[in-house]
Amino acid sequence: MFRLTAEEYEGLKLQDIAKSNNNLKLQSSNPDNISLRSQNVTLNKGRGKHKKYFPYTFTEQGVSMLAAVLRSETAINTSIRIMDAFVEMRKYLLANAGLLQRIETVEIRQAEADRKVEAVLNTIGSRSLEQKQGIFFKGQIYDAYSFVIGLIKTAKEQIVIIDNYINDSLLDMLSKKAKSVRVIIITNKNKINKTDIDKFNSQYPKLSIRLSREFHDRFLIIDGHKLYHIGASLKDLGRKCFAFSVIENSGLLQKLNNNIRDNI
Repeated sequence: MFRLTAEEYEGLKLQDIAKSNNNLKLQSSNPDNISLRSQNVTLNKGRGKHKKYFPYTFTEQGVSMLAAVLRSETAINTSIRIMDAFVEMRKYLLANAGLLQRIETVEIRQAEADRKVEAVLNTIGSRSLEQKQGIFFKGQIYDAYSFVIGLIKTAKEQIVIIDNYINDSLLDMLSKKAKSVRVIIITNKNKINKTDIDKFNSQYPKLSIRLSREFHDRFLIIDGHKLYHIGASLKDLGRKCFAFSVIENSGLLQKLNNNIRDNI
């Protein structure tokens, strides 16, 4: 035996209201059949709008135990009716077990299909948004910064930036990366002081700057396998017309990675 919760009690009230409405309709069409009245409609009659104490209910085993100790005719008849209801419920579940199992299987397959469709749509969307090459004209500062920040956000493990002139504006863009992504900046002239680097690393680890005179052009390497050639310094994006392009030749990417390892 256990006491109903407020939600369970309200659910029973709604069911009883629906049953009583259906029964009233049936009685109006067949007024002689008074056995159609809901036996639980009295649940709607309480002391005020809110109940302080909620009714008790019994499990099937509880009803069986109760029937063993209650001896009145009313208690016995009530126990019999309740047990009959449990038996009918069990018969219904057994008779429809196959159907219920098939419904569950369909639901599982539908959920799996939905996940696969979503993955395909996400893949198509990400590919359609990827730009292989393009030109940003003077004044397109926001568009250029948004483009580079979008590339930074795609990194999962590492970002390598080759740019001979950098300042602290680059840190603002790199703050958009995932925290676990490492950043290596290769430059000839570094205008970012050590204090700013330390503060950045305390919140967005790990960034390191290495000096080199081996490079002229600007490159961006994402996770060691995606290579972008960028025609302008990242600190000057949108100030003048510049172009960018994806270098898809894996051999060239490998040579650039080897050159970085050999000279840095």
